[in-house]
Amino acid sequence: MKDSLTMAGSRIRLAFLALAAATLVACGGGGAGGDAAAPLAGTAPAVQTVPLKVEAFVQPAGSQDLPTVKARALFSPAPQAAKLALGPLSQSKASAQGGEGGARLVGAARALDGAATADALAAQLRWTSTPTGARVAAISVSAEGAHGLRLGLHIMALPGSAAVRVYSQQHPNTVYEVSGQQILQTIERNLAAGDDAETAHTWWTPELGDAEQTVEFELPAGTDPRAMQVSIPRVSHIFEDLSLPQEEAITTKINESSPCNLDATCYEELAQQRNAVARMLYTKSGSTFACTGTLLNDAGSTQTPYFLSANHCISTQSVASTVQTDWFYRSPSCNARTLSPLSTRKFGGATLLYASTNTDTALMRLDQVPPAGATFAGWDATVVGAPVAVAGLHHPRADLLKASFGQIISQVDCQPISDTQFSCRAASGNYYRVQWARGTTEGGSSGSALFRNGYVVGTLYGGAVTCTASESSDYYGRFDVAYGAGLKQWLGVAPSPTAARVPVFRFFNAKTGAHFYTASADERDFVSRTYADFRYENVAFYAYATPTANQSAVFRFFNQQTGAHFYTINARERDFVQSTYPAFKYEGPSWYAQPAPGGTSTAMYRFFNTRTGAHFYTISAGERDFVIANYPDFRFESTAYYAWTTQ
Repeated sequence: MKDSLTMAGSRIRLAFLALAAATLVACGGGGAGGDAAAPLAGTAPAVQTVPLKVEAFVQPAGSQDLPTVKARALFSPAPQAAKLALGPLSQSKASAQGGEGGARLVGAARALDGAATADALAAQLRWTSTPTGARVAAISVSAEGAHGLRLGLHIMALPGSAAVRVYSQQHPNTVYEVSGQQILQTIERNLAAGDDAETAHTWWTPELGDAEQTVEFELPAGTDPRAMQVSIPRVSHIFEDLSLPQEEAITTKINESSPCNLDATCYEELAQQRNAVARMLYTKSGSTFACTGTLLNDAGSTQTPYFLSANHCISTQSVASTVQTDWFYRSPSCNARTLSPLSTRKFGGATLLYASTNTDTALMRLDQVPPAGATFAGWDATVVGAPVAVAGLHHPRADLLKASFGQIISQVDCQPISDTQFSCRAASGNYYRVQWARGTTEGGSSGSALFRNGYVVGTLYGGAVTCTASESSDYYGRFDVAYGAGLKQWLGVAPSPTAARVPVFRFFNAKTGAHFYTASADERDFVSRTYADFRYENVAFYAYATPTANQSAVFRFFNQQTGAHFYTINARERDFVQSTYPAFKYEGPSWYAQPAPGGTSTAMYRFFNTRTGAHFYTISAGERDFVIANYPDFRFESTAYYAWTTQ
């Protein structure tokens, strides 16, 4: 919550702070919601003896997801898109960003009347058929003067094997693709966290940097387009230029931060830590904001992408689902003022694990693997004395990565007094007061980590420091307090490799309509490279790689006549298939799940396609209901077994 004092002309000084509470303006990017200590999502591991200090770890090159941004040549030709156009953003909305706000406002909400209801969008779409029998249609939305767009798709009914593609007409060969299943999973995660229905059911497209954005829907063969219930009631108009050209001649850009900020590329002592920091964009109520986040290691160096930021940036699951991150968003050389060619953007959102106003902390698990070379930062959960030298790494005004150097002066007690203000007083408390000797912080720096000797020890809450008020202070939530209150449940426990859940990946064969599931990342990658008809649909659910208590093997067969796979947890059914159907080649156990309900497991539903003889499995109750309502060839066979929706 980086901003100026509410009292005009005032500056926070140590003498003033020692006598009374100082009231600071907080950022406009998030509420003060979130329990002070309670985890929000997922099942944290059982707490064991936990360390208080963890070293950094570098992401290896081989640990990557399948790409979500693809070439147009991989798909059918783009359909003719219906067009909706918005005029320029009103000056009042553009000026609402406030310049120095803690979470940097970079995009404003705008209504899109032409697609505000499912019927209105349906009237715009013109469906055509693909060679596989799928149905495809698209809509193009533009906004005059925008530097980018995010479209808020309100999803009430969508087949899990639909494909949603996002691109611009200016760059039609670069396509972001997501499966209907992945969108449904996002909605179910939002609802499970208790978010309100309208917000939870909204899926935001990625920001791609163009004033026009096209959304393309592909429905699997046999799906009536009227079964899709989707609307686009609003868009987020990005009014700040969030990109940088690569030319050496560029010396300024629209959102350049204040001149006393220091280019982080100039400081080799921070070379490892700067690879852990990402610029973070997110959308809340149609407005898009920029903050800063830091990738954290855990006690087992499990490569789980834990991402630390501020509660005032991310405090609900629906907002976490909109997160996209820009990695290595910095200059290629000291003070080059151009963007490094290594800069990489990741989409997909995040799962919110912990959010607290007590230290203004948010911990997420990113849904996409960080790029190779990213650092999982080390951290120190012991209390830091004063004075002690520290450094900050952050993205002021959503700018290239900057560095600040100074000291922790003292501990203070800070409390939120509204969604946009907090108050601090001189007392032993949950925050560190920091004064900078070099550099500063600005709007967009919120959520950035404070480093001591290379270890994370705090998270930026707010303050009053500017280039012309360098004697003022910034306030960082104490990492040791947040760690003791909850973060240790994820960061401090190394899970047993024999008892860890693994993702089960799902593919859709657009030619046959069958689905394929595998728990092997190597097999996932092989199928993606080798079989063009198999469209990757992301993680379907989680299971165990080895048996543990109350679990049984899920057996896999390959139908040599149809090319489809069959899965069963029932050993008697396995034996019956082996003895009765010679075309079914037994391939052994694939993963382990529960044959009966219990714990945090969720029912896995099974269907039989009476036309093709293939089976279909889904852990999503919403997808189950859609299949029952819209695909008469699919006979519901009840629950197959019990698996998990999270790791």
